[in-house]
Amino acid sequence: MQRRLKVAVLFGGSSGERDVSIASGAQVVQALRARGHEVLAVDTCFGLLPANEEQRYLSAKVGEVPPTSDSLVALRSGQDNVLGKTELRGVDVVFLALHGGTGEDGTVQAALELAGMAYTGSGVLGSSVAMDKDMSKQLFVAAGIRTPAWLMAPVTADEAGQHLGFPVIVKPNRQGSTIGLSLVRDAQELDRAIPLAREHDREVMLEQFIAGREITVGVLGSQALSVGEIVLEPGAVFHYEDKYQGSTREVFPANLPDSTQEMAQAVALRAHRLLKLDGYSRTDFRLDAQGQLWCLEVNSLPGMTATSLLPQSAAASGIDVPELCERICALALQRHSR
Repeated sequence: MQRRLKVAVLFGGSSGERDVSIASGAQVVQALRARGHEVLAVDTCFGLLPANEEQRYLSAKVGEVPPTSDSLVALRSGQDNVLGKTELRGVDVVFLALHGGTGEDGTVQAALELAGMAYTGSGVLGSSVAMDKDMSKQLFVAAGIRTPAWLMAPVTADEAGQHLGFPVIVKPNRQGSTIGLSLVRDAQELDRAIPLAREHDREVMLEQFIAGREITVGVLGSQALSVGEIVLEPGAVFHYEDKYQGSTREVFPANLPDSTQEMAQAVALRAHRLLKLDGYSRTDFRLDAQGQLWCLEVNSLPGMTATSLLPQSAAASGIDVPELCERICALALQRHSR
């Protein structure tokens, strides 16, 4: 990208992934400035950050636990409509470093569409569908993409055992960063896991647990990036705390046969197109002992923190973070001009 852009990076928000979003925003702001672009740092709850506030915000690390429900309610009650702020007028592109909630479910995307602004990531429909795990999995099944069996609560322990077996994964239907996720090993644990997930979304999914390896693939434009593996301790679950506190090890490229890597890349591209996503995404899989890939979900606005999987997938493909961010902006501008 040759010309200098004016970019507004939107981050923060009022979802349970607020801290992750701030960390993503910090990396994106720094990366685009390193490429010579004019960058505005904007928290969607407070607006454009002055220089002193920006430094305080963007130097913080992801906390050990997500924000409390009470703190998020307080943020929502005072949330500004930043799209109406005069300081956002005249930007070339809005870079969405938002995760979860209205920042990822198509709501912010719809507002930007109405404002006639170019923005990164997927459009309204793709964002909404990808955020809804139940809807995504129904489309996977219709398209012949293997995905673990699932049920939507309310579900009795007998129903879960009969249709899914134990252990089972319980998680919010529309939430990311594994917030509210539990690995339930027997029927008695359901009484704790379902209310925990419901704290983060009124819809709760129970999903068949697939024993095996955790695999992830990034997509950038029409290109599938390097395949990675998240290595966990035996019997561990990829929780929020593990993701952001250095308790896991990510391997890029994954130590897998070429045929498995090519299959994962092909399915990631299929899933990306199936859900009508644009710009970039990340697809997560489980790889079982028989070498079968099981598609778990597709993230339409994957994390951009220093430890996030998409930047690692891109780096293993020869694309550093500044170039990745710039390419994402270029893809947004291309879509906006169509």
